[in-house]
Amino acid sequence: MIDHGVALPYYRMHVVPAVVALASPTRQREVWLDPGEFEDLDHVVHVLFDDFCDADDPHPWLGQSLRTEEEVELMARLGAAYGVVQEAVGADAADEVYLDSPAWPAVVAAAGRLAQVMAANDHAA
Repeated sequence: MIDHGVALPYYRMHVVPAVVALASPTRQREVWLDPGEFEDLDHVVHVLFDDFCDADDPHPWLGQSLRTEEEVELMARLGAAYGVVQEAVGADAADEVYLDSPAWPAVVAAAGRLAQVMAANDHAA
């Protein structure tokens, strides 16, 4: 494993918690479905696809907010899993509809694996 470092640590400080949130179904239901909370699925999606990474095309983020090729590969898997759900339920569907999708567990699993790798890589760094 080659650790390419992180040129944008501030970005990574947003990416890691967003991945962890996607890996936690309990947190999703307790936080995202509470209208009094700031964080929701839309926020997490903006972090991972628009603002601090691009889960649809994560390779350019290697050495920026992603440390290793493995993180890039796992982020791409997460992006693909999310894309399957979004295509099935529609981009404008409510968070609860996403969470109830039969394909949502694949998103949670992909995020869980990525969260483990990112935490381990940060610990090793």
